[in-house]
Amino acid sequence: MIDDTGTGPETASRIFGTAPGDYQSTPPNFAPQPQFTNWSHVRPFALERANQFRPGPPPPLASDAYSDAFNQIKSLGIANSTTATADEALTGRFWNGAIQNYWNEIAQTLSQARGLSTAQNARLFALLNLSFADDVIAFYDAKYTYNFWRPVTAIRAADPAINPETIADPTWLPEVGKTAPDPSYPGAHAVISASAAEVLISFLERDHADFNVTSEVLPGVERSFTSISAAAEEATLSRIFGGQHFRFDLTVGQRLGREVADFVVDNFLTSGQRKDDSDDK
Repeated sequence: MIDDTGTGPETASRIFGTAPGDYQSTPPNFAPQPQFTNWSHVRPFALERANQFRPGPPPPLASDAYSDAFNQIKSLGIANSTTATADEALTGRFWNGAIQNYWNEIAQTLSQARGLSTAQNARLFALLNLSFADDVIAFYDAKYTYNFWRPVTAIRAADPAINPETIADPTWLPEVGKTAPDPSYPGAHAVISASAAEVLISFLERDHADFNVTSEVLPGVERSFTSISAAAEEATLSRIFGGQHFRFDLTVGQRLGREVADFVVDNFLTSGQRKDDSDDK
């Protein structure tokens, strides 16, 4: 594996573009360089290669798919939105932390509720975090392949001559403030959350579960769920309410996350024990 803690000015200048659709440094912090630009060169733990499940490109700027996603996040993801409900705005802020931490907490909560053994926990958390590690390699491969601009850039620089359904707002800022210093497509929260749900549902052999989740960025606030998939969906949609990602970033990210997790679950640690549901009935 390699250690990529940043990039030099030549790499940064090559990645920051100026054409419509190009990834650019984002306000209000304007990071001087993007992060993890070489992460696709890290050797995956389970995948055969970083681009094994690379998605196709984002929709063209002139398309209806683009303008629909543009106007959705422009309305719902702006700071102090008058369109988003109070719960949607809270959701955007609640999940605005390191997403893998939330899912390790969820896995721990579910493990304790099911009374998993040490051996079962070892297998569960290995599958979960093997998937996360390769998720990151895979989504950075896609991010820097397509180098697609973040919503805050897109909304501030929208050009009706390219798509008449997109109108610029030069003062627009996202609900959660700063934007991560990397391209938008696909969305990391969507990839990680879909992978986590796939691993947990496969391992536990059920989706239904009653559990609470805490937030590392909103101490004292909890969200409650009755299924693993519902938590994954909320974590994914939170990136729209937080003003961080277009809907198509998330849809493609979910597919990528499921593909990575399925590959890991089908090909690694397959001889471990699973928790027998019979003692829960």
